[in-house]
Amino acid sequence: MVAAAAREIADEGSLEGTVERAVQMCTETMRDCDMAAISIVEHGSIETIAATSKVLHDTDQWQFQHREGPCYDALHDHETVTVIDVAEDHRWPTYGPRLARETGLRSIIGYRLFTTRKSLGALNLYASRVGAFDHQDVTEGHALAGVAAVAVARSLREEQLQEAITNRTVIGQATGIVMERFELDSNTAFGVLRRVSQATNIKLYAVAERLVETGWLPRAGHKDPPPS
Repeated sequence: MVAAAAREIADEGSLEGTVERAVQMCTETMRDCDMAAISIVEHGSIETIAATSKVLHDTDQWQFQHREGPCYDALHDHETVTVIDVAEDHRWPTYGPRLARETGLRSIIGYRLFTTRKSLGALNLYASRVGAFDHQDVTEGHALAGVAAVAVARSLREEQLQEAITNRTVIGQATGIVMERFELDSNTAFGVLRRVSQATNIKLYAVAERLVETGWLPRAGHKDPPPS
């Protein structure tokens, strides 16, 4: 059952499809898992990129507000965090009682999905029953988390690659416009774009995009194209 679920997660093509399918499969294949979420921490803030319930978006923010909780620990200190009863867990004296009181959730497993220089990811499983997860559940969760980690990392890389290709295409189009307009070679035209980027403190891609869309290069101290 878990192996089949893992294959389904891996077969998803997009990042959105991957993470949504991953959290759904956790609740479908693990007998006591009532809710599941995948969260990513970047630049000091947390984003819940997939969840089986809207309430989990709020609870992730609570963890960052209180700087405590299983997701916070899985992301920063431990690869796997298990919670028998969050209302009584001494590790999270503020977050735990609040979670139990406002959501009715009591048992949790948190898995770190990946760690990079810029971001961290975690899969979190929740149950309303105290002591809902046993050793077998933790093991099955590891299998799902492992496949989700690979699939999410793959999807992120593919999205980044596609973004890079798009950026290069737009910059190439803008370079061509500068070449034609000012009768320059490609290297000199690209240098013009780069100097405009530096002078205006606008990223090179944004400079190129502006030129392609409006026909104008941004000017230092001006956000809009000059009047015609």
